[in-house]
Amino acid sequence: MTTLRITMRGPALVLAFCCLIACGGSDRPIQTGGSVFGTTWSLTYWGAPEPVTGVTVQERVEAAFAIVNKSMNHYDPDSLISAFNGLAEDTPLEVDWDFAYVLTAALALGEVTQGAYDVTVSPLTNLWGFGPAGPTRFPTETAVSAALGSVGASHLNWQPDVRLLTKLTPGVALDFSSLAKGYAVDLAADALDELGVAHFMLEVGGEVRVSGVSPRGDAWRIAIERPEPDLRRSVQVALSLVDTGVATSGDYRNFFEHEGDRYSHLIDPRDGYPVQHDVISVTVVHGSAMMADAWATALTVMGSAEAMAMAEARGLAVYLIIRSGDRTEAVASTAMQRLLPDGRP
Repeated sequence: MTTLRITMRGPALVLAFCCLIACGGSDRPIQTGGSVFGTTWSLTYWGAPEPVTGVTVQERVEAAFAIVNKSMNHYDPDSLISAFNGLAEDTPLEVDWDFAYVLTAALALGEVTQGAYDVTVSPLTNLWGFGPAGPTRFPTETAVSAALGSVGASHLNWQPDVRLLTKLTPGVALDFSSLAKGYAVDLAADALDELGVAHFMLEVGGEVRVSGVSPRGDAWRIAIERPEPDLRRSVQVALSLVDTGVATSGDYRNFFEHEGDRYSHLIDPRDGYPVQHDVISVTVVHGSAMMADAWATALTVMGSAEAMAMAEARGLAVYLIIRSGDRTEAVASTAMQRLLPDGRP
C-alpha cells in the first residue's frame, strides 16, 4: 500500500438559502439553530400559534435530532447502529422504530437502483478512509475485493415485522450517512407540524424541508450552489419551493488525491471504487428530505446518463451539474424544469 495524500475540503454544504425576512407584528420570522451530527442546523419560522414559544420549538427540534443521533450516528460508539456494526454474524438485534423505517426505505432504494445505492457500503467507505477512523492508506485491489465480500443487502437478515436485524457475513456494517440527516429533518418537521408551526424552513447540513410560505408570502427560495473547488459560495440557480424537501450530493469538496488522480468520497458499491465520472453534483426535490438525500447519493454514484434515465423513469425532480471538458453544464429532469425560474437549467 502507498500513502494517501489527503486533501479533504470538508462536508459539501451545497444548498444556499434566499429568504427575505422582513415582517412585523406577531408574524415576524424567528431564526434559531445550532450544531448537530458534526454539522450545523438552522430554522426560520413564522406564524406559530400564540402558546408556542421559541424555547418549545427549539426543544422539540433538538429532541427529534437526539432520537436520530442515538439510533443512527455511526460516529457515536454508543449508538444503535454502532452496536449492530460491532456484532458478530448470526447475532440478532432488535432495532427501534426509527431505525427500522430508515433501513426499510434504504433497502427498497437499493433494489430500485440495482445496487448503486447500498447502506452496507461501510466496509468500503472505511477502507478508502472516509469512515469514522479517518484517512487510511490507498487500498490494493485485493483489499477492495475483500471488502466487497461484506457489501450487499444479501448479507443481512431483516425481519421488519419484529424489527430484528442480523448480519449473515462477518464484517458487514451499515452506514446511514445518506439518510440520517434527511430523516432528522423530516422528524423535526413533523414535530413543528404538531406544534402548529405552519411556515418554516429547516436545514441540517444542506438537507432541507420547507413548509407553508416564506415571510414574503410566496414560495421559499432555495439556491443550488455553483460547484467551486475552494470554499467560495456562489449561486447556480434558485428554486421556488413549497411543502417539500430538497438535498444535494456532490464530489467537489470531499475527496483526496493520489498520484495525480482525484478520488471522491462517494463509493460505488457495485465495484468498490470511488466514483470517477462526469457528475459534480446532484440536487433532488422530494416530499421527504430523507428520500431527497438518499436519491441524491444514488444518482451521483450512477453518473449522468444513468441518473437522468432513472429520474425520468421515476418522475423525480433532479438537477445535475456535470463536467463537460474544461467546463460545467447543467441538466434538469422534466419534473425539475417546472421548479426552475424559466424552465431551463
